[in-house]
Amino acid sequence: MKHIFIVNPISGQGAASQAVYGSLSSLPKDADCDVYLTKGKGDAVRYIREYLGSHSEPVRFYACGGDGTIHEVVNGIAGFEQAAFAVYPCGSGNDFIKCFGSREEFLDIAALVGSEEYAIDLMKVNDRYCINICHFGFDSYVAAKMNEVRSKKLIGGKNAYTTGVVLGLANAMKNRAVIAADGDVMCDGEFLLCTVANGRYVGGKYKCAPRAEVNDGLLDICVADPVSRLTFVRLVKYYAEGTHLTDPRFKSFLHYRQCRHVEINAGEGFSISLDGEVTPMSNAVIDVIHNGIRIALPKELFINNLSFLLV
Repeated sequence: MKHIFIVNPISGQGAASQAVYGSLSSLPKDADCDVYLTKGKGDAVRYIREYLGSHSEPVRFYACGGDGTIHEVVNGIAGFEQAAFAVYPCGSGNDFIKCFGSREEFLDIAALVGSEEYAIDLMKVNDRYCINICHFGFDSYVAAKMNEVRSKKLIGGKNAYTTGVVLGLANAMKNRAVIAADGDVMCDGEFLLCTVANGRYVGGKYKCAPRAEVNDGLLDICVADPVSRLTFVRLVKYYAEGTHLTDPRFKSFLHYRQCRHVEINAGEGFSISLDGEVTPMSNAVIDVIHNGIRIALPKELFINNLSFLLV
């Protein structure tokens, strides 16, 4: 099998390339591996789709970076049966892989290259794809600000999401849209935030979708009504812990369900974050593609997740 490592050279503050090349040097010389350094936003999608358009043999693409790199790799291989993906997490944000294990458990390239592939779900958002979390309202504002400050000292890096939350408290507490899940309207007017999830984590430490499973054929949607800043600050740690779906303090303003189809209708200037990539969208249709993509997992992670990967 061909193994192609898609490297975002600015991930990990520029350390991604060095990490990948250093790890690849330990592989057997007959390993069929190539490295592609991306040149900017969207370049990985372009490269992968051009490659798959002219090669029919099995190939695995390794997303070497953060969630943004995974997002591009997924959008590149979606629809191509000969392709699968794996993750070598060397970026500042690694939320998606927390569905399976820790960052450290993905850093053995030899184990990744020799790993098996398993089918998981994929979200289609209009004409794009999303593998982890689609969110909007307060959260998309936070994601936009997070991307702006990511490279800055003190307020960036691991603190970028927290910085975005602070700015969101000042500017994004009320948003407007019509949100429907499987035809049932969950919001028609003002809301604070909405997440549509395949994975479980966002922003580095926030377990926004604690009941989500990546291969159950379902989307987990959660809509929060506007609340005061004091209420937000008082309860946000429970949202981070993932206890908000059962905590009675959230009952009056939090609406959760599982579904297969979501429609969003909003005004001009509205944006939706797809795996942390903020995209202007005034209207969106989100569908789950059950077992729509394959991910390679090292044996140890497969065993830990055996209960749901074999469903």
